[in-house]
Amino acid sequence: MCESNGMPEIIALHPEATWSQISPIDADWDAAEPEILGAMFSQMVLIRTFEECVLQLAGEGLIHGPAHSSIGQEGGAVGSALALIAGDTVNGSHRGHHQFLAKVLAHLAPEGIDPSGELEQPIREVLLKTLAEICGLDRGFSRGRGGSMHLQWEEAGAIGTNAIVGGGVPLAAGSGWAHQHAGTNNVAVTYFGDGAANIGSTLESFNLAAAWKVPVCFFIENNLYAVSTTVFEATGEPRLSARGPGFGITSFKVDGMNPLAVFLTMQAANEHMRSGNGPTVVEADVYRYFHQNGPFPGSAFKYRTKEEEASWRARDPIDQVASHLVRREIHTQSTLDSFIEQAKALMVETASVLLEPVEGGKPNERRIKPSEWPDPAFVNVGVRGDLSELHGTDYKDREDFKGEIAEVKFIDAVSGVMFNRMEKDPRVVIMGEDIHRLNGGTNGATRGLKDTFPDRVLGTPISENAFTGLAGGMALDGRFRPVIEFMYADFMWVAADQLFNQIGKARHMFGGKSPVPLVLRSKVAMGTGYGSQHSMDPAGIFVTNPGWRVVAPSNPFDYVGLMNTALSCDDPVVVLEHVDLYTSSGPGVPDTYDYFLPVGKAAVKKSGSDVTVISYLAMTNYVMAAVEGQSAIDAEVIDLRWLDRASIDWDTIGDSIKKTNKVIIAEQGALGTSYGGWLSDEIQRRYFDWLDHPVLRVTGTQSSPSISKVLERAAIARTEEMEAALSALAKDYHG
Repeated sequence: MCESNGMPEIIALHPEATWSQISPIDADWDAAEPEILGAMFSQMVLIRTFEECVLQLAGEGLIHGPAHSSIGQEGGAVGSALALIAGDTVNGSHRGHHQFLAKVLAHLAPEGIDPSGELEQPIREVLLKTLAEICGLDRGFSRGRGGSMHLQWEEAGAIGTNAIVGGGVPLAAGSGWAHQHAGTNNVAVTYFGDGAANIGSTLESFNLAAAWKVPVCFFIENNLYAVSTTVFEATGEPRLSARGPGFGITSFKVDGMNPLAVFLTMQAANEHMRSGNGPTVVEADVYRYFHQNGPFPGSAFKYRTKEEEASWRARDPIDQVASHLVRREIHTQSTLDSFIEQAKALMVETASVLLEPVEGGKPNERRIKPSEWPDPAFVNVGVRGDLSELHGTDYKDREDFKGEIAEVKFIDAVSGVMFNRMEKDPRVVIMGEDIHRLNGGTNGATRGLKDTFPDRVLGTPISENAFTGLAGGMALDGRFRPVIEFMYADFMWVAADQLFNQIGKARHMFGGKSPVPLVLRSKVAMGTGYGSQHSMDPAGIFVTNPGWRVVAPSNPFDYVGLMNTALSCDDPVVVLEHVDLYTSSGPGVPDTYDYFLPVGKAAVKKSGSDVTVISYLAMTNYVMAAVEGQSAIDAEVIDLRWLDRASIDWDTIGDSIKKTNKVIIAEQGALGTSYGGWLSDEIQRRYFDWLDHPVLRVTGTQSSPSISKVLERAAIARTEEMEAALSALAKDYHG
């Protein structure tokens, strides 16, 4: 054997995406348009005086909740927003007042705000509405529901700041996707801090946006501290824009205290994105002068030094721009000082609209004017929409349908109705893992769709947070109707933030006015041997979270009608499917997929007089087998079809209970997360006087299904468990 003393060849590798820093020199300051420099100064002054007013109100206890000040960070938001155009969209973080105001001020004054002029009424009004929203008042953009951390004005392209760290990043990617596929040259910008740079949803969005060349700018405001934890403690590479090239994203690092540097950097990023080259990362080094929340500096909490704070204040972005305005003789110092005083006076005037002295209180003690608070009756308005978008729909249930009904394969109904809807509605886009391959995904639910609609069937990476949030952003944009497929229902919990904190809450949180037309398809896989993490029934958890409508079809006819309605609804709808149904056949319509079933209408599968059995999804068929296999109990069987609180058919349920006086709720899922838990509680509250017996429950066990065939069967409910419940009830009443 030959031995070698040589060393292996080492070849340095370099990412294809560039990473650079743009630093203006004096000549750039001299070349900058006077209007741009004036607009920078004016916007930053307005934002800072606004924030000073917020901190003052917070100090007086007049802001309910946090007041995350952006004082010191204005240069990044203003420099970037001034480089955008009217149709561009932005969202931001919990520290988002400056991001929001920078975009809306640029929208109101596209030519810039002249510091030598008077502030026009629209600017005064937007500052008042923003302050009112932060105070939780009725005249705010979301009528006080959003407050400090959820600011939205869609008309201005400000699509919503976000209280979940990193939570808004996938939504902005969805906005960018919508711009791209609507044929515009607009871009989306998502602002977030150094803390969010470590969040999974952010990194998943980097990857997905790069893979799909989405025109979205990931704008990192690196202010060095996630509350009190430094960026040097939180990551091995504190230059956070270094992550971009690793995902194939062109990236920039910039001094965020220098607004012109940010403006020039954002222009370069925009050119890259508008040319179809995909996303960008911009990291702006900024510094918040105050603590995470409230009117005290970080040094008061001992995690920063006064010397550090002073060194950053010495590079104040307002002072930098002011010095060049004076040096170039664009404006005098007196003019700039007058504008600052005008802005301060405006904020005093603005606050006075919302506040009044406390009668008999301490000197200078103020309170919110009672007339400014929202009506408490508004509390639940807009959790879901009013379904007005469905008015005029011609509903056809089984008893109304005039066409042929025959045995059809359930999976053919799934793929057939989706094909039909995509053919008729170009807004429908479907995305999920492997749906573009394998002859229609893992179960054939998207068979034939990719060939016919290649740009609207999107096979995704395994990144549920990212593609769910991207779909949420598309839905909120309004130009598309996304359909998400989750291979298994358990995967919903990987994307729980996007499903529950973002998509489910968006309409209500932003004042009840933002439609969220999104459908989530997923399968319940009990009985397939996939074990604890691929088998759950999520219905019981979904119905306890606001905003979602929940559909659970048990046969092909219902699937088509319910899916058509779900795809026409402006609320998010989760459509549950079951593996037991995919391979089954049942009543359906072999030659049309155009009929609709109404929201909130259950189906009585069998009439009876002894007990009301309520079920849904595949368990309905197991219930029917049990009921029809015995004669001791005359059971009435109700297939719910719609499961959420807003859509459940209480009329049908109530009429049946008043006839039978007894109830069994039958489902397959685990006891702890069961749907029947809340339903039985609600039934006993509504119909206590009609019940002759406590509500009985047929469910799975406490455990989730196991891989073992024997243990899996023991963990779920089917026909045998339903038969046992009927036998027990018969024994109670017939001896």
